[in-house]
Formats: sequence, C-alpha cells, structure tokens
Amino acid sequence: MVSEAQPVPGSPAWWSSRALALTHQRGRPQTDVRTIVDTALKLIDDVGIQALTLRTLAETLGSGTATLYRRFDSKDELLTLVADRILSEVRVTPEELEGLPWREAVAVAANALRDTVRRHPNAIPLLAAQVPVGPNGLRAREWLGGLLLGHGFSVPLTARAFTAIGHYVIGFAIQQHSPGSPGPEDRRQLRDYYHSLDPAAYPATTAAADELTSVSPHEEFRFGLDLLLDGLEQASRERPDRRQPGRIPRHPLESDPAA
Repeated sequence: MVSEAQPVPGSPAWWSSRALALTHQRGRPQTDVRTIVDTALKLIDDVGIQALTLRTLAETLGSGTATLYRRFDSKDELLTLVADRILSEVRVTPEELEGLPWREAVAVAANALRDTVRRHPNAIPLLAAQVPVGPNGLRAREWLGGLLLGHGFSVPLTARAFTAIGHYVIGFAIQQHSPGSPGPEDRRQLRDYYHSLDPAAYPATTAAADELTSVSPHEEFRFGLDLLLDGLEQASRERPDRRQPGRIPRHPLESDPAA
C-alpha cells in the first residue's frame, strides 16, 4: 500500500494540517513549541542556519532529540516556524499610522519589516524560501491588503502591490547582508577603483563614482521604495476599477501572536 505523501513544510497544505493537529493538543505542548522555536532562532542568529542541528538545539534546551522529533518531523518544519516567528516581530501601532496617507503608512510598514529582517540577517534565506502563509505572514498580508483596498486600490493591484513590496524589502535585505556586501572601507576602495577607470571607456561610471559609493543603505532603501510607491500611485489612478477609499485597518500584529 502506497503511503500518502506528506505536505511540504511551509506549504498551504502543511499549515492547514498543522493547525488541525494543534487543535487536538492540550496543556504544555504548544508552549514547548514556542520555546523551541525561540531557541532555534537565537541559535540561527548566533551560528547560522547551516550550523543549526536538532542535536545542537536539543543540547541547548537541555533535552534530547527525541523530544524535538515529537514536535517536528524534520528540521525543515522547524525552520518554517522560525520564519513565521520572525514575522511576528513586525509591529506597527495605530499611533504610528494616525493621519498618514496610504503611501506613508506603507512606508512605515516596509521599514518595520526591514528593521525586523536586519535583526536576523542569518535567517533572511528562510524568508525568501517560500510564500509566507503562516499565521503571522497572513496577518501582515491581511493588514497591507486592507490598507490598500481601503484607499481605493483595486483587488488585482492590491495583490500585485503586496508581492512587489515584500519582494523589494526581502531582496534589498539579501543584497545588503550577503557575505560579499561592501562595508565602508570596501565602498572607499570601490570609489577609488571607479575613479581610476578610463573615462573614455566608462564615462557614466567615472562621472558617478562618488554617488555610486556614498549613498547610505537607508537612503538607498527609501529611494527605491519611493520609486515603487510612485509606480503604485500612478497605476491606481489609471485603473478603471478603482474602489472608493475607506479607513486604514487596525494592524493585526498588535496582539501577541501564537507560535
């Protein structure tokens, strides 16, 4: 008899099956999962994803690997929960959004996501590996979608906007925190290298050598985000199915999320 294939960790089917399993648990198991996930994230912050093993995690927790395998079928399942745990740190309060136009509200949320990702650079690959459909990923999606719909964006444009903004923030973080990302001294060397090039062969690069190497990551991030928001604003005006604006939704991540 052929056994039924298990859903891939992080997939919609996996999250659905996990939610169903948790409804049948009582007492401490769910709390234990939170502790395990929090500890795994700290280890990833300290030593990286590749160095994290279930044996190392068990030793840190003062338990055995058998305890972990009662909670997770694999390391991939654990890493999926770690990724969703990171998204629980993205917090935006109503006070931060009070009276803001939609694009500034989106900028606040995008910066909150970026700040969260920057706290966990070793875990960035987890956020880029799959569509975030865990509880915290869904909360963020629902809030941003509600914000844009409430400001008159059409449903198709809202869907594309969420994807574009998420990809921009995570992609920027990958580039900024990759092993070869330039530091201040690297940027100075790069500037000197650009200046040393033959201006006849590379006129644009030599002319912009200082500007190419002197913009801070924060300025670069905001510049790119503004370009993206400009495009969304223009697209919202051109769409014939524009909705009537409503109010900014309350951010769903204000409450303490479950692991």
